[in-house]
Order: sequence, then structure tokens, then C-alpha cells
Amino acid sequence: MTSTLDPVTAPQIPAQRRPAPPAGATGRALPPRRLRSSRPDLLLCGVLLLAILVVQGWNISAYPALSDDEGTYLAQAWAVQEGRGLAHYTYWYDHPPLGWIQLAVLTWIPALLSPESMTVGTMRAVMLLISGISAVLVYVLGRRLALPRWAAGLGMALFGLSPLSVVLQREIFLDNLAVMWTLLAFTLAASPSRHLWHHFGAGMAAATAVLTKETMLLVLPALFVTAWRHSHQDTRKFALTGAVTACALIGFSYPLFALLKGELLPGAGHVSLWDGVKYQMTRPGSGFILDQGSGSWNVLQSWLYYDRILPLGGLAGALLLLATWRWSVTARALAGPALAVAILAALALRPDGYLPAMYVIQALPFLALVLAGGAASIAHAVLRRGRSGKERRATVYGRYTLAVALALAACAYAGPRWYDGTRIAVTTDANAPYEAASRWMAEKVPDPARTRVLVDDAMWLDLVHAGYEPGLGVIWFYKADLDPAVTRTMPKGWRDIDYVVASPTVRRDAKDLPNVKAAIEHSRPVAVFGTGEDRIEIRKIATAGGER
Repeated sequence: MTSTLDPVTAPQIPAQRRPAPPAGATGRALPPRRLRSSRPDLLLCGVLLLAILVVQGWNISAYPALSDDEGTYLAQAWAVQEGRGLAHYTYWYDHPPLGWIQLAVLTWIPALLSPESMTVGTMRAVMLLISGISAVLVYVLGRRLALPRWAAGLGMALFGLSPLSVVLQREIFLDNLAVMWTLLAFTLAASPSRHLWHHFGAGMAAATAVLTKETMLLVLPALFVTAWRHSHQDTRKFALTGAVTACALIGFSYPLFALLKGELLPGAGHVSLWDGVKYQMTRPGSGFILDQGSGSWNVLQSWLYYDRILPLGGLAGALLLLATWRWSVTARALAGPALAVAILAALALRPDGYLPAMYVIQALPFLALVLAGGAASIAHAVLRRGRSGKERRATVYGRYTLAVALALAACAYAGPRWYDGTRIAVTTDANAPYEAASRWMAEKVPDPARTRVLVDDAMWLDLVHAGYEPGLGVIWFYKADLDPAVTRTMPKGWRDIDYVVASPTVRRDAKDLPNVKAAIEHSRPVAVFGTGEDRIEIRKIATAGGER
């Protein structure tokens, strides 16, 4: 495999004889052409991949706690598998459906073999496939951005083994799928062979990422910067035009779908894409991320609880790379990832924007690559030898000693923090209350098929498999107030409900949902699982004429 070259000492090739990609004139190192033919690369990538899969897979169903978002995406995937449409309730254009269509494909065989296994905890296992592919793409992208082998491995380890990654990449989030497609787009855009079809493929992968999670639109400028830097000068305009065109044509399929269904614009008696976009753009903000006590501040603290090194170190490194772009070879090589980090950080810093907990997932691969690139720059500066033999002999031991000292100091700082975060992820059972509540509802309720119960989506599929009627028997609690198709079946409001499974999510959001709030107020707990704020209460509704 071609080794990376120092642009200062690399021999200059005459312009008329210089093969693509050039090494000296562009100021960047020559990336490897055939990564798959390099045994050291394959060995290092394989070992790291095995470590990532073991750490992320260990205790995957028990930690972190099941979330309503995970349940929603999986329930929508189940609806696609069952031929019930694009969602388990009315599809209202909250997100493009391609994300959970992919989940439906990924979970189809397990669900076919064992239908009762189509639950959030069990189906988290399919996310290991997504995490593994994304981790490999981080390594390949690092090598194509001219990182040395060890630095690309460091980036892969940061991305896959950070406690923040271990927790968030386990969960069934659309963001994890979108990151995989985004990394594929960057990898194709940075292809050293510079084939035109690679840039067309990058545009197609980028569009797939956006249709998986629409917020990936934010990193498209960084993708096109990468494509510009790695395209051949003679065909650059054609290649980028092809990439943009491919991305746009596939992306426009979503509004075209809404148009053909008559749901592009608002109207009486139907949902619309316009209303879905309007909701996403105008939803209540969670406050400024640096205001203590705001929702965004709490989200930031939850990220830093697991790992401070990757978010803060990566952000500082990205800003430094952008500031030194004109004269730093590393900064130019990593311009795309650094720009992606800067864009995502700028959006998170909006004064009153909405910041979900899974937002950082989109930045994780770029933070890892920027940190790895910074480590490579420091190592190069420390270990670079002088031109004379006398200088080399005088400094080599001191430079290696300094490099080892810096590496040990970094490990001493990061090691205990990563150990604590990872230990929590692989030993804690946060979902025992959910499992116990699900068993109670399956075993203690006399006639599930005729019982109506409000639950969050994390438990929705569990109760479907237990015999409750999908949609109208077991009801995603939001729909009891927000979906006319459900409220029409509840002429008496909360009195038409038998039970409420009051999870933390249900109790938190009930204040804005009159039927759910009234159902909780007019019920009594018959079983409680867990303690404190994380407890799950099974509450039986009491009507005016007595208990049901």
C-alpha cells in the first residue's frame, strides 16, 4: 500500500507527468489507493471492529433506558412489515419514512422467525450492524483523508468506544442510520481514484441520509467541500454538478410523494407535509445551551456525563483547524469534517432552539476524525526528525520520550472516565421496570383483547404481542388527544380508557394532554415497578359509577 508522504520532503513530480491524485502541488498527503489490499489496515480495522461490537453489544437490551422515540420508530417499522401503511397511526410527515422503512428491512427476518421478539429491547441488536458499518467507514474515510494508519484507528476507536457513542449508538434512532449513509457519502466523495460515479454515488448516499433524518441537510456543505477537494480539476464542475443533481432529484421524491397523495399543502380532513415541516420549525425551544437549568443545558450535561473528551476536544480541534486552514496541511485535509462540526455546533448554540438528546449522534464521526487528525499533527511535529544524521541522533530519543509521555498523559486522563462510563453501560439494568410492567399487563389483565390502555411507544409493541388490539386497544398516549382517528373512538374521553401505564415519559408530557392528564388523575396505582422518577405505575381508571 502507498504510504503517506510528508509534503515538505516528498519529491516534486513535474506537472505534465503527475498522476492523480497529486501529492505536492495540492499541499496534502497522498491517500492510500487500495485500502482493501493492505493487510495491516485490514487487521487493525478488524480488531477495532470486534472490540466495538463486543462493547456496544454487551448488555445492549438493558441499558440505556428504553425511550419513546425508539418505540415509535420500531412500531412504524412494524406497521410497514404488516402492510398497515407508513406508521402505526396516521402518518403526519413528522420525519421522512425512509428511516423506519430501513428498520423494517433490518428487522424483517428476526420478526418473521419470532414475531414476539419485535420489541425495542430485543431489536436493539440490529443497531450493531449499523454501528459496525459506520465504524469501518470512519476508518476508511480517515485513511482517504490522508491520516496515518494509527490515527485512522484512533478515530475509529473514538467513534465506536467513547461511552457517549456506546450509549447512543445502541438505541434505535434514525440518526444512527443517517450517519451511516452520510459517512458513505463522505467516503465516496474522498475516493482517491476520482471516478465520476463516486461523486454521483456520494450525492445519492447524501440524499438517502437526508431522507432518513432530515437534519443531515446541515452537513451537506461539508460534504461538497470534501468532494471539491478530492475531485479532478479537469472534471470537477461536472462531478459536483452530478453529485448535487443526484442528491436533489432523490431528495425531491419526498415532496413529490406528498403531492401525489394530495398532502403537500394544508387542507380540510388530511395531514400535510407543510404542516409537518411547520411543526418541526416552530416547536418550542429548549433554551440556550449555556443557560444553566435550561433543557438544552441539561442535554449538554447528559452528553458530558458520559464523555467530555470527544465533544469538547473535537469542537476545539475543529475550530482550530478552520482557523489554520490556509497554512496547515492537516486543516485542509480535514476541512470537511471540521466544517461539519462547526455547522452542527452553531445550530446547537441557537438562543432558543430545540436540542434533542440524540442530536450529538450526527457529530460523533466528525468529532472523532478531527481529534484523530489533531493527534496526528502533534505526533508529526514531535517526532519529525532533522535532515542531518547528527541532529537525528541527538533528538530521536528525546522526541520519542516526549511522544510517549503525551500519550500516557492522555490515557491517564481519559482512561478512568471512559472506564466509568462504559462500566455503567455494560452492567446496569435500566429496563427491569419496563419488563416487569409489560409482564404484569400480559398476565394480570383478564381480557387484553377488550381492554384499552394508554402507554408510551417503548411498550406499545410488547402489549400488541400480548394480545391487545393495535392502535385502539393499546393506545400510544399522545394519540388519545392529538389524533382525530383515535379521539373519535373515545366519545367519553378518559372514561373510555381502562388503564394507564404511567412511565416517566407519560407523566412528564401529560400536563399538555387533557385526556391523558384526566386519566391519571382519575386512576389509582395497582402495581408499581421501580422507584423514584424512573418508576412505572400501572394505574386503573375509576369512572363516576365506580371502578371499571
